[in-house]
Amino acid sequence: MSALPAMVDRRAPLRPGELLAHLESQVESSRRLLQALISQTEAIRDHKVEDVLLRLRDIQVEVAGRARIELDREALLERAGHALGLAPDVVDLNAMLPLLPLEERAPALALSAELKGLVKEIERVHAHNRILIRQELAFVDHLLRAMSGTPQGGYTPQGAAGTPAPVQLATLDFRA
Repeated sequence: MSALPAMVDRRAPLRPGELLAHLESQVESSRRLLQALISQTEAIRDHKVEDVLLRLRDIQVEVAGRARIELDREALLERAGHALGLAPDVVDLNAMLPLLPLEERAPALALSAELKGLVKEIERVHAHNRILIRQELAFVDHLLRAMSGTPQGGYTPQGAAGTPAPVQLATLDFRA
C-alpha cells in the first residue's frame, strides 16, 4: 500500500500540466543538488572544512525536500496506473504519454531526458566527492601516524604482509 496523503484521490485523472509541473520541480531540485555537490567539490579541493560542512547541510536540505517530490511522484504513478489499468510500479513516462494532452508530450519527454542526465551527473560528482574525501582522510591518517610514530601495515618487498618499524618524523627541528 502506498503512503499517499488521505486527500489524494487515487482514481483522479491527471490534470493538464500536472506532470510537466512535477517534472519541472524534479529538474529544479536536481539542479540545486548538483550545484551543492559541485560547490562541495570546490570546498574539498580548497581544503575549506567549513564550506564542506555548509555544502553538506545544503545537500541534506535538498534531499529532505525531495521526500515531498517523491510522494507527489508516487501519487502521479498511482493515478496513472489506475487510469491505464496497470500497477503503479510498472508505469513509466512512456506509459503515461497517452494520458497527456498532445502539446505536453514532447516537453515531458525533454524534461525526463534532462532529469536523467542530471541524475547521472549527480551520481558522478557525488562519487568523485567521496573519492576526494577518502583521499583527504587517508592523508590525514598518514600524517597522524607519521607524527605519532605508529607503524603502518604494508607489504614487504617479497610480497608478504608485515608491519614496518615506526617512522620517526621530525615535524619541527629546533636545533640551531
